[in-house]
Amino acid sequence: MATTHHQNGAAARAAEDGIKGNGNGHAAAEWRFARSAKERALAAAGDKMSIRAVRFKISASVDARDPRPVLPLAHGDPSVFPAFRTAAEAEEAVAAALRTGKLNCYPAGVGLPDARRALAKHLSRDLPYDLSSDDIFLTAGGTQAIEVVISVLAQPGTNILLPRPGYPNYEARAALNNLEVRRFDLIPERGWEIDIDSLESIADKNTTAMVIINPNNPCGSVYTREHLTKVAEAARKLGILVIADEVYGNLVFGDSQFIPMGVFGHIAPVLSIGSLSKRWIVPGWRLGWVAACDPKKILQQTKILTSITNFLNVSTDPATFIQGALPKILENTKEDFFKRIIGLLEETSEICYREIKNIKCITCPHKPEGSMFVMVKLNLSLLEGIHDDIDFCCKLAKEESVILCPGSVLGMENWVRITFAIDSSSLLDGLERIKSFCQRHKKKNMLNGI
Repeated sequence: MATTHHQNGAAARAAEDGIKGNGNGHAAAEWRFARSAKERALAAAGDKMSIRAVRFKISASVDARDPRPVLPLAHGDPSVFPAFRTAAEAEEAVAAALRTGKLNCYPAGVGLPDARRALAKHLSRDLPYDLSSDDIFLTAGGTQAIEVVISVLAQPGTNILLPRPGYPNYEARAALNNLEVRRFDLIPERGWEIDIDSLESIADKNTTAMVIINPNNPCGSVYTREHLTKVAEAARKLGILVIADEVYGNLVFGDSQFIPMGVFGHIAPVLSIGSLSKRWIVPGWRLGWVAACDPKKILQQTKILTSITNFLNVSTDPATFIQGALPKILENTKEDFFKRIIGLLEETSEICYREIKNIKCITCPHKPEGSMFVMVKLNLSLLEGIHDDIDFCCKLAKEESVILCPGSVLGMENWVRITFAIDSSSLLDGLERIKSFCQRHKKKNMLNGI
């Protein structure tokens, strides 16, 4: 044991010497990049700002000896399930674009002209004014769209208003750009509406923008025209830009209606973020966009659009052949495909909401109306040996091979996000496993079953 202790101590000193540059007879000098890396926001908290990182951590808890399939109820990618296969017209458009042999080149930084023109026409159908191709900026998925917008808006001393709960990529990008984050609340009891008073109270003269996610990830809510009007008026009052994350646009069901935030662009300027990923069920194709919904041309006058163009000119691009296929994807995809996908999501959302009621340790405050998710609250007082939402998810993965997303990464401790974008039999199986887990961990003095 003493030898092992000595060896470990020597290894630690050697590692420390390596960082300080005190080896091989050279004079001691601290590596400057090492200090910089340790102080970087991403190194310090990157794993807490990424659903992907947290999901991988939880997945590592799965017991490889469990013969049952691992059920992915943590993220919105149902593309692996045959029922959710994308439209044949979309696949044919991509294949045809490849076969032309003309789309193996670099595209323009802001996107191919024909693709931008087609997307402007497509988005204009739901707006009271027409977008032009100059209002459209193509990106490598919605993720790059977030990177572009946050990077362009970040200036020393400025802040941005983010929803709680919300999508953690915004916070991560803000941290990387030294942009202060302030959070306003979404109210579960009011269908996860934005607390306008909370929003206005945290803004100041250095606030540059707010983010709204509709249909909502992670809550599954869809905002009404009346509520969106109030949001636009609050943004105008504060003099800030609205970043509208509409990646789940049109994925709504029941009596809900998707109203693009751009409808209110005459009240406050809007940068709308969208992508093919969710509506067409092709997240791996990596095609997203930023659309400037600003009929008064404020974003042009303030050089925001110029800054976006300049950023994209030194950044990566979505694949040229996917851009080339976009006009035909938008033109040829039949309405039957969208109805089928929405029908599947509506069916599984109903199953999810119904079955959650039979699991006493979790509560769903609002029936999902859109997107692919629902937020549920954990009642840890009913459970033995479960410390928080991350502990719940890790132990559930280990014992039941079910992966959920802990609310902590979304800004809500002791909540979890469940996706219903999965085939119905797998969803039922997953919810039954969650119920079994809760029954196994219920406190011994509880008289009622969970």
